[in-house]
Amino acid sequence: MIVTRFAPSPTGFLHLGHAFAALTAFDTATNAGGRFLLRIEDIDRARSRPDYEDAIKSDLAWLGIRWEEPVRRQSEHFADYELALKKLGAQGLLYPCFCTRKEIADEIARAASAPHGPEGALYPGLCRTLSLAEREQRVREGAPYALRLDVAKARALHSSLFFEERGRGPDGETGRQAARPELLGDIVLARKEMPASYHLAVVLDDALQGVNLVTRGQDLFAATHVQRLLQALLGLKPPAYAHHRLILDSSGKKFSKRDKAATLHDWRQSGRSPSELRAMLEFDGH
Repeated sequence: MIVTRFAPSPTGFLHLGHAFAALTAFDTATNAGGRFLLRIEDIDRARSRPDYEDAIKSDLAWLGIRWEEPVRRQSEHFADYELALKKLGAQGLLYPCFCTRKEIADEIARAASAPHGPEGALYPGLCRTLSLAEREQRVREGAPYALRLDVAKARALHSSLFFEERGRGPDGETGRQAARPELLGDIVLARKEMPASYHLAVVLDDALQGVNLVTRGQDLFAATHVQRLLQALLGLKPPAYAHHRLILDSSGKKFSKRDKAATLHDWRQSGRSPSELRAMLEFDGH
């Protein structure tokens, strides 16, 4: 049985790209007689708001989307993420990174040929080579730090990994894909103010909820590579993936909360219908 999910963050109103993603996940499940889950990714407690969560549910219901209860909220499962971090730490795969964003940017600017990935310049590894004594001393001194995944070490444990793409990646990728987690470099898995990153939380949540088909936008295709590595390291069964096209604004950019993109709230306030929205999105249920 297909189990899909839609997992928004309650840090703003849903925009039209979210609507397409939610409809895709819901129709994929229901057309196959499967299950559709709603998950609230509110691990960012500083920016998450209850009124946005209420608005998300109201917008989805207006679209005709139904979900199973109870809804999983990440903020209620910090212990799950802590256990996963301990498991990775016990394998020697995490290291503390004391770099500020400015220090990282300065190092990248100084480098003659900084490594780049699909999302831009990669972390240059400034703290990866610190000795254990140096790390312990800085932690004792109270220096703030993030926990990063040593991808090279992790890759040595799982040199051959694959995932199934049932949709299409941004460059037309489909079918069996070789995972290349090094594309995103040594990603952050936790910070002091945030007990788990998106990458860690999403693989755990999907596994714990039994999600076996992840439908999402092509902008997250690169993330699949490192998430496949995390699944292997944590002994989690990987789902299949179906990445779909993005909904772009009039300038050709994907919708974003930061850009104050057109929201479902505005669409509803204008008096237009869910069927009009589906037509505008050219959504045919496939």
